[in-house]
Amino acid sequence: MKLLRLNALAPNFQLPKTAVTIGNFDGVHLGHQAMVQQLKDIAQQQDLKTVVMIFEPQPLEYFKSYDAPPRISSLREKVEHLAALGIDYIVVAKFDDTFRNLSAEEFADILKYKLNTQSLVLGEDHHFGKNRQGNSQFLRDYGFQVTDLDNVELNGERISSTLIRQTLAAGDLKKAAELLGRPYSITGRVQYGDQIGRTINFPTINVRLNRHKPCLHGIYGVEVICETESLKDKVRNENAEYQGIAGYKATALFGAGHVGTRPAIEQEHPEWRLEVHFPDVSANLYGLLMRVTFLNFVHGEKNYPSLEALKAGIDDDVEQLLEFRRNNPNFPY
Repeated sequence: MKLLRLNALAPNFQLPKTAVTIGNFDGVHLGHQAMVQQLKDIAQQQDLKTVVMIFEPQPLEYFKSYDAPPRISSLREKVEHLAALGIDYIVVAKFDDTFRNLSAEEFADILKYKLNTQSLVLGEDHHFGKNRQGNSQFLRDYGFQVTDLDNVELNGERISSTLIRQTLAAGDLKKAAELLGRPYSITGRVQYGDQIGRTINFPTINVRLNRHKPCLHGIYGVEVICETESLKDKVRNENAEYQGIAGYKATALFGAGHVGTRPAIEQEHPEWRLEVHFPDVSANLYGLLMRVTFLNFVHGEKNYPSLEALKAGIDDDVEQLLEFRRNNPNFPY
């Protein structure tokens, strides 16, 4: 897989003939996966290379900023999931003032001359160009072969990024995993926080979210894997007495995850955070790239009246999660 960065004024890429699909692909869910499979089938039949064009920022983030819908996937996560589907090229189009003002014909020119597009696979009701001037018929008239893909449903419900956001916000991790085709996870590096957790005997790692706001909030049982080295080896090397609680995968640790803005802590500028507490772990994990997979929803974020009440609440949450781990020794995701 090759990753290409595109802006409206960039020179043409030297690409072989391609089959292209276009969209936000937020979550790379089962609907997106069906679109990619259709793209690959057409590419194989016509001896073309496959291209997925995504936008960064996502258009609604450009237009609405912080009021845009929360992201399911960061750019890194999107690229990773798309690459796993066997795409030849992922094109990240910079969505800026120039790009948003492209006419439908100028956008079609980019497809033809920059991406060497021969065939397109598009979702239902796909529009593009300034004021949504372009659609599938416009691209056919321009000269492309266009395949329109019907919506994909699960249990009679249309699979969409909007539905997955709603499902995650409701804490229904099982349904979200069914819609995504995998358990929901967030990947980010461990960064320095304010270390308040240490003062109440619940040290946490602070995992960078890489999005303006997440789709879910509250307390969760999580499984954490380090993408850059063995997390268990890192813990073991630091202190043999504190090995932590094993996750369900061989190299994973189980922990208590918190996603929210921490209303119980006085802050001048509240910000969204993903924090994970590992029971019985002592290790320096700063800078490591972590994948946090959400397994079990406990409750939404609470506004405790004091740090003492917060500590008692965390104590209870951790005990509930440890009981979940004990009662589910072979949790099947």
